[in-house]
Amino acid sequence: MGQTFYLGADIGGTTVKLAVLQEDGTIVEKWEIPTNTEEQGKSIPSDIAKAIDDKLGHLQIEKNNLAGIGAGAPGFVDTKTGYIHEAVNIGWKDFAFGERLSELTGLPVWVDNDANLAALGENWLGAGEGCSELIAVTLGTGVGGGIIANGNVLNGANGTAAELGHVTVVPDGGAPCNCGKTGCLETEASATGIVRKAKEIVAKYPESSLHKTMATGQLTAKDVFEAVEAGDTPAEQVLKDVSDVLGMAIANMAIAINPEKIVIGGGVSQAGRLLLDPLEVAYRKYALRRTAEASSFDLAELGNDAGVIGGCYLVKKNR
Repeated sequence: MGQTFYLGADIGGTTVKLAVLQEDGTIVEKWEIPTNTEEQGKSIPSDIAKAIDDKLGHLQIEKNNLAGIGAGAPGFVDTKTGYIHEAVNIGWKDFAFGERLSELTGLPVWVDNDANLAALGENWLGAGEGCSELIAVTLGTGVGGGIIANGNVLNGANGTAAELGHVTVVPDGGAPCNCGKTGCLETEASATGIVRKAKEIVAKYPESSLHKTMATGQLTAKDVFEAVEAGDTPAEQVLKDVSDVLGMAIANMAIAINPEKIVIGGGVSQAGRLLLDPLEVAYRKYALRRTAEASSFDLAELGNDAGVIGGCYLVKKNR
């Protein structure tokens, strides 16, 4: 039979990240293919199947040495069947992705939400290694969440557990969210939310250095953090607001599982301690003291590999 390998797939709106791992988590190969969202993304399963066949030939790995595929999608997933109820960025709605990919590859397929896979990846080989209780928060264009409790990822009754980005933090108002609600955490603490808040605050401060940035190009969350480092008062206010609301949301979620570790990832987390330090202060202000005593904060360690590593762990766990 030979050595056993796992295959992870992390499906995003622009690219599908793929990786082959050994049983101990060593990455044999990782690569990307474009995400073809034409015709509601119907060709994605066949694109993945072809990419796997091509790569296995190149690596000289027999398909029967693959234990299976673990895949993540940015949407609402039935983890028992791999059925995607909706993945807006890809165009899927009521799409039998897991069944289709299994038919095309002849391999068992397990599917979960992409943020859950990132949490599993960090829990297996990253910042949350070995923790049986973990909250992972991904701060990017939106806000994603994944929760490990008693060593297992939480999915909930219909696959929407740990949608941390859609906790309401501005009641009776706030900015509109893509989910159809208003005042979601995603509208306040994502990269998009940070930029929106910066533009609102900076309008009241003509002396802010961010005016020059806005005049010469597109304002980004990175620009806001750089302005904080330079001592820009409005930028500091944005960071205080974002840290406060995010810390409160995490503290409220922490009550449910009493986490050992809270891991912050995604593009916004590249701000490092500049974000993490005020966030931890806010968290400890709002958290139950005993809950706070049990938990520590850390930056995610696996970067863009977290999803594919989590996908491979899904195979390892279920095979």
